[in-house]
Amino acid sequence: MEKEVKVWIEEAIKRGYTEEEIINLLRHSNYSTHDINEIIPIFNALGHKKQNPKNPPVQHKKQQKTYVRPNQENISGKIKEIAKIISQVKSEMATLVIGQEEIIDGFICALLSNGHVLLEGVPGIAKTLIVKSLATISGCRSKRIQFTVDLLPSDILGITTYTPKKGFETIKGPIFANFIIADEINRSPPKTQSALIEAMQEKQVTIAKETFKLPLPFFVMANNNPIETGGVYDLPEAQIDRFLFKLIIGYPSNGDEKKIMEKNVTLKKFEEYELKSILTPEKIIEMQGIALKIYMNDKVKDYITRIVEKTRKKDFKNSEYIDWGCSPRAAIGLFIASKSWALMKGRDYVTPEDVKSIAHYVLRHRIILNYKAGAEKITSDQIIDDILGRVSV
Repeated sequence: MEKEVKVWIEEAIKRGYTEEEIINLLRHSNYSTHDINEIIPIFNALGHKKQNPKNPPVQHKKQQKTYVRPNQENISGKIKEIAKIISQVKSEMATLVIGQEEIIDGFICALLSNGHVLLEGVPGIAKTLIVKSLATISGCRSKRIQFTVDLLPSDILGITTYTPKKGFETIKGPIFANFIIADEINRSPPKTQSALIEAMQEKQVTIAKETFKLPLPFFVMANNNPIETGGVYDLPEAQIDRFLFKLIIGYPSNGDEKKIMEKNVTLKKFEEYELKSILTPEKIIEMQGIALKIYMNDKVKDYITRIVEKTRKKDFKNSEYIDWGCSPRAAIGLFIASKSWALMKGRDYVTPEDVKSIAHYVLRHRIILNYKAGAEKITSDQIIDDILGRVSV
């Protein structure tokens, strides 16, 4: 083993890696502290020169170490703090929300990514409760908008009105909050749904001729009722693309449903659970900034672009069901969300597994299927599975 390690260290020294970088690589390759302490004297004996590395060292052991952060700004302390906070948030949510861990992880990842979530599921499975709980724990103001067929854009954004003796004044709508719950968004016509587009993309709204900035962080959770066809409208593609994630929430397990019967907001008011505010709006903005600093290797970036490109090609079996592939916004979404996912896992670098973990969330609503897919009951998730199996890391 010593001879093999010596050859690897010699190669690393030639390419300009420092002692600190060598230790970092060994640690992420699952070497124990004892092993590292034995290896470092070999490094010192060979003598090292500080140079700017042009190429990564020869790979040894796990391929994962290819993706570790080079010697850049040290954010490991912040990452540990954020990982601890996220654990506290999930623990606090568990006092009220039973199960749905995957959905909660998706919401937290979207929040860290400064994105929005489209949630689809049948009524009564805690869609609104999850967002309301997360807003309370985050120390943020939340507003719920019940979408109906007669809801107007001004009911969401606000209006400019004239009052005698006071003159013109702007009355702001419910959009002016940190967390917006757009309940059953598909019940309103596209004109009203589209009122959210500027708010979601630009974090601002225009009322009359004046533009108003929205409070930060700004997070929209829209839920879509998938089981009704009467009196509902499909969301405009331009609006769907503004959602970073589309999450699909299913029925709880048998064990979770028993707990839900005993602990629910039907028998006990939401306020009586006294959820603690673990975060603040300022802290969330800081965490979003840390997420952007997570390192991503060029190989992972290439992996993302090849996945997105595959949705546009007609060179695999399930491609016959695709009408339109994903836009560059899908690649941007994978780029940002995989960084947040790595942060949630306590790492300062992204691996292909992080990309795979959030690929369905980012892509499923951006792949536009044709009529043949509907007739044969082919879903976008099946196509994404196919693509991930075909695109090599």
